[in-house]
Amino acid sequence: MYTLLLGLLLILLKYLEVGPVAGWSWWWVLAPLAVTAAWWAWADASGYSKRKAMEKMERRRQERIDKHKRAMGVAPRRPR
Repeated sequence: MYTLLLGLLLILLKYLEVGPVAGWSWWWVLAPLAVTAAWWAWADASGYSKRKAMEKMERRRQERIDKHKRAMGVAPRRPR
């Protein structure tokens, strides 16, 4: 995500001809976008994105269960 923001910032600076970025080649300005595309392709192909989404869902589910247990007056279990 940081490389996407960097790429957008560099495009804006190049377009507005601000600072030293105005003299850079477009290849250097667009390079962070290529890195972003490669990262997303790898993350999807390797299952990284899906694994992180499943971990987030599991964490939210456990927090919901713990919240309901506290509301009933039962102390939630601590992870082993």
